[in-house]
Amino acid sequence: MSILTKEADPLFVQPRAERPAYATGMLLDARDFNDEQTYHRGRLARAMAFLAGGGTLAGLEVEYVAGTPTQVEEIRVKPGLAVDRLGRLVEIARPACIRLPNWYALIDSLDGGDTLRNAAYDNLARFVSARVTDSAAPLAARAVVADVFIRFAECAVGLTPSFAQGPFDALNAVSTSRIRDAYELQLVPRSGLDDSYSGLPLPPGAPVLANPAATAADRRNAAQDAVLQAYGGTGHAGGAGGLEPAPEQPTEMDRSAVFLARVFLPVGAANPPVRTADVPLVDNWSRRFLPSAALFAQWAGF
Repeated sequence: MSILTKEADPLFVQPRAERPAYATGMLLDARDFNDEQTYHRGRLARAMAFLAGGGTLAGLEVEYVAGTPTQVEEIRVKPGLAVDRLGRLVEIARPACIRLPNWYALIDSLDGGDTLRNAAYDNLARFVSARVTDSAAPLAARAVVADVFIRFAECAVGLTPSFAQGPFDALNAVSTSRIRDAYELQLVPRSGLDDSYSGLPLPPGAPVLANPAATAADRRNAAQDAVLQAYGGTGHAGGAGGLEPAPEQPTEMDRSAVFLARVFLPVGAANPPVRTADVPLVDNWSRRFLPSAALFAQWAGF
């Protein structure tokens, strides 16, 4: 089972809402059936993208797991469900992990340690969530900052006999029989962070929406303005240019990927940075949460 390229999914180019029209006696081929699937998948994805937006629907808590004689040190993501920026569901059905020693050694070997050097910071309070700040959790004097992302992926599953494609004369040709919705985890070192750019997700609306001291009228106006401005110039069905990078995404990343957590790996003063024995900190609280209607009802007292 292998991961297909992101361009293999028809929803990647955000096709126009065109569904096949059938007539008695019409000749059909594989494209017609694929277009039928693409239409229904695309409409559902568009609804999810605007109703929920990219973020966490349930689960997907990220945690640090210390190494032991029987356990490799790792960053583990618990099972859960997210919506990516194109509106596709991304699900992890069982715990998934990134092995930290292997990851750190790989990043260190890529460019002589420059990536790790550029991702190491002091004064880490600039790059944590409000919840970590409120908890007064101790922060390392210096740490490599890396972000956990999850992206939608497709895997080809199974083969079935089919006619040969292209200039071939074969009677035993096969084609992929199923496409499985899957995922890919990424732990990305973050360079370029500073006092004016934390690399964390921004809220979908103006800050006044989350200000309990604001008047009801101000919050109403901000919500209405956010809705009117939500349909951007790019990233819509039939549009050109695809999705713009989200504020939390490095420019080279799949733009549909969803931010899950920030990891702080304590390091010493050396360059390239070398990890210390201090325990890494995982900050789960800067991601975009997509609470269910039941949670909102409970919060409202229903």
